[in-house]
Amino acid sequence: MTSSAADTANDSARGLGTTAIPTMTIAAAVATSTSYVLQPELHTVAGDLGASVSGIGVVASAPILGYLLGLALLVPLADRVRSNRLIAAQLSGLALSMGLAATAPNAPVLGTALLLSGLCASTGAQMSSLAGRYAPRATRGQAVGTVTAGISAGIVLGRIVGGTLADVLGWRGMLGCLLVASLALAAAALRSLPGRTMSARQSYSAVIRALPKLVTTDRRLLTSAVAGALWFFAFSLVWVASSLALAAPPISLSASRIGLYALAGLLGVAVTPFAGRLADRVGTRRVVIGGLSLSVASAVLMSLTIELALPFMVGLALFDAGLFAAQVANQSRVLALEPDRPAQYNGAYMVVYFIGGTAGIAIGATAVEVVGWGGACATAIGAMLLAMIVATRSLPAARRPHA
Repeated sequence: MTSSAADTANDSARGLGTTAIPTMTIAAAVATSTSYVLQPELHTVAGDLGASVSGIGVVASAPILGYLLGLALLVPLADRVRSNRLIAAQLSGLALSMGLAATAPNAPVLGTALLLSGLCASTGAQMSSLAGRYAPRATRGQAVGTVTAGISAGIVLGRIVGGTLADVLGWRGMLGCLLVASLALAAAALRSLPGRTMSARQSYSAVIRALPKLVTTDRRLLTSAVAGALWFFAFSLVWVASSLALAAPPISLSASRIGLYALAGLLGVAVTPFAGRLADRVGTRRVVIGGLSLSVASAVLMSLTIELALPFMVGLALFDAGLFAAQVANQSRVLALEPDRPAQYNGAYMVVYFIGGTAGIAIGATAVEVVGWGGACATAIGAMLLAMIVATRSLPAARRPHA
C-alpha cells in the first residue's frame, strides 16, 4: 500500500466527528440556497434597483455561473488544502458576497456579488466528496446521502425561506440573514471538519486542463452532458419564468406565496432513490426517456393552468420528478463510464450541466416578457424534446452492468 492509500485508509478508519456530518449538511443546504433565494423577489429587486425585469433575470443567473466556475476551479483544491480551512474560507467568502449583495446600489454590483456567492457556494459539492472520503466504510453511503439531501433541500427550500424572509425583512434583510448564517457555519466548519489533506495524483493545472478535454474526446460523456444541460436549461427556465408570471398581474402573488410553490419540488427529491434503483433494473435510457416524457406532459399542463393553484402545483411536482429521475439515471451512467476516474467525469459533466442551467435562468425572464408564460413553457418543452432525441441516440438500451 502506498503512503497515499494508507493515509486514505487511516482517514476513513478515524471517521468524522459527531458534529461533522450535521455541520456539512446544514452548510451545504445554506450555501446552495443562496443561489435561489432571490428568485421569488425578482420583480421587487428590479423595482428597487431601477432595472428591467429581464435585466434582473440575467443577474439572477450569476450565482449559477459562479457555481459552475467553482466546480471547475475550486473543487480541485479539496485535495490540496486542509478541509476545514478550505470550507471555512469559502463560507466566509460567501458571507462577504451576501453583504455586498445586500448593499448593492445597482444591478451590476448585485450581479458581481451574486457571481462571487455562487463561486463560494460550490463548497456544497466539496462537502459531498469530503463525506465520502472521510466517513467510515460501513456508513459512507449514509454520510454522502445525508449531505446530498442537504444540497437538494437548499435548492427546493431556498425559494421558500427566501420568499418568507423577504416578505418580513425585505430582500436586503433576507440576504443579511444569510450573511450571519454563513459566518456561523464557517466557524463551525473550522472546528468540526477534518484538518487533513490528501495526496493529489495530478497537478492542479492538469486537473483543470483535463475537464474540457474529457468532454471533447469522449462522445459518451459529451452526449450525456448535452442532454443533461438541455433539461437543466428547461428546469431553470420554468422556475424563473413561473416566479415572474405568478408575481405579475392578474395573479400578483407575494414572494412568500410564490416560494411555497417550491414545495412541489420535494417530490423530485423523493423520487431520486427510486429512480436510481429503477435505472439499475431497467437501464438508464428507459428512466431518462420516461422522466423526460413525464416532464414534457407536465409542462403542457402547467402552460394551461398557471392561474389554477392546485393543478399547476401538481404539474410542477411531476415536472420536477421527471427531471430529477432523468438526472439520477444520466449521472449514474456518467459515473460508470470510467470506473477509475469517476470524479473527473462527474466534474466535467456537471460543468456542462450548469452551463445549461445558467442559460435557462438568464433567458427565463426575457421569455416571459417577450412570449409570455405559454411561450416560456413551449421553449422548455422544445429543449426537453431535443434532450430526448440526444438521449435516445446515445444512451444504451440495456441496463447498466453491475460492478
